[in-house]
Amino acid sequence: MYIATNRFKVITGSEGDFETVWRNRDSSLAEVPGFVEFRLLRGRVNEEEGYTLYSSHTVWQSEADFQNWTKSENFRAAHRNAGDRKAMYKGPPVFEGFNVVDGI
Repeated sequence: MYIATNRFKVITGSEGDFETVWRNRDSSLAEVPGFVEFRLLRGRVNEEEGYTLYSSHTVWQSEADFQNWTKSENFRAAHRNAGDRKAMYKGPPVFEGFNVVDGI
């Protein structure tokens, strides 16, 4: 199993718009070989720095399945307009990928 996450710092007041973008995305993940599960997670509010932390969380059968998706037309289509929404972010997303340790 492989877990891929992206952390987003969403500017305070833009949370509703951010969540709407994710709800209305044209996602075809369910059709991608090796895809298991997706979750959008809402974290803490950082009042001092003016953002709410979010994380997209996908589970894949293998890291190779995830990498294949990132090279696909489905990936390009899902991220086609991502740059149009920079105003709602405090910096770029931060990617983290993890291989599950078997037996633990």
